Amino acid sequence: MPIKNDREYRNLGTFEIREDDDIKTVKGYASTFDTYELWNDGDLILHERIARDAFEGADMSDVVFLRDHTGAVLARTKNGSVKLTVDNRGLYTETDLSLTEASRNMYEDIQVGNYSQMSFSFVVAQDHIDWLDDRNAVRTIDKIKKLYDVSAVAFPANPYTDIGLSARSLFDGAIEQREAERLLREKAERKRKALQLRIRLMKGE
Repeated sequence: MPIKNDREYRNLGTFEIREDDDIKTVKGYASTFDTYELWNDGDLILHERIARDAFEGADMSDVVFLRDHTGAVLARTKNGSVKLTVDNRGLYTETDLSLTEASRNMYEDIQVGNYSQMSFSFVVAQDHIDWLDDRNAVRTIDKIKKLYDVSAVAFPANPYTDIGLSARSLFDGAIEQREAERLLREKAERKRKALQLRIRLMKGE
């Protein structure tokens, strides 16, 4: 599972499989542009979305297909066994897993349901957070810098743990700023009420 702190990991899709003339293909959306829940601890709810133009200019020159984001390369864009397309729904992938024994084994694991989810790892170039209220925020990934791999995963990534150090820093900073703003509002409200009380006392009310 995810091991590099400079990257972020998401599980956002499931596989479709197809076998024609000994060509074993898995396909599906590694990422969509839908908003999804990233973190919910009861007090704070964080959602995330990938902007529709986030993949424009992203480095997708050498994306590999892996098992659980680790181990031997099973397919890759450089030899044409991984094909990536960005459409109106998201990042669509087609992977030929018929070229090596290891990749064929991966296909069989997907076929029988041992690996049912698709995940991808990436680095963000630009993002921002919008607060809907004191408990709900939405992170928008505006630009993706580099896409590293698409993987078949047996277990979903832990959303908050595996969003990457940069994203956690962004959220932590935003949460601290939001808390500071809340304290300032409370301080201003106390001053307003104290001033109102003083005016009432001066009037003898």
